[in-house]
Amino acid sequence: MNIGRAAEASGVSTKMIRYYERIGLVRLADRTEGNYRSFGLREIHELTFIRRARDLGFSVEEIARLLALWRERERPADELRFEADQHLADLEARIAGLQALAEVLRDLSSIGADGERPEAPILRTADQTSPARSE
Repeated sequence: MNIGRAAEASGVSTKMIRYYERIGLVRLADRTEGNYRSFGLREIHELTFIRRARDLGFSVEEIARLLALWRERERPADELRFEADQHLADLEARIAGLQALAEVLRDLSSIGADGERPEAPILRTADQTSPARSE
């Protein structure tokens, strides 16, 4: 399938597909005799994964590391599991932070007609979910 159809199927714009190719996030597409890009199902799955990860706030570098888990077939299984567990722990920490922020937003959305609200709930939640900083 050409780049336009790949963009439509994955939800990633043609401009971003070209950018992801240029920076090496996705493999260079095969080319037709007329030198048009030709995308297969594997590429569409990867582009869809990238779009979803970007929508969730993952950086390009984080996505590249996650894609490497699938692509590097020669990697020993115990090393793969270790890295996957690290990514999972990071993701679960993000989820916990997002859930805490959602709770603050629930509190704010339930403010009564009198407009009374809790004292600095966003700061309180940020303190609970942020890693400790040493200064």
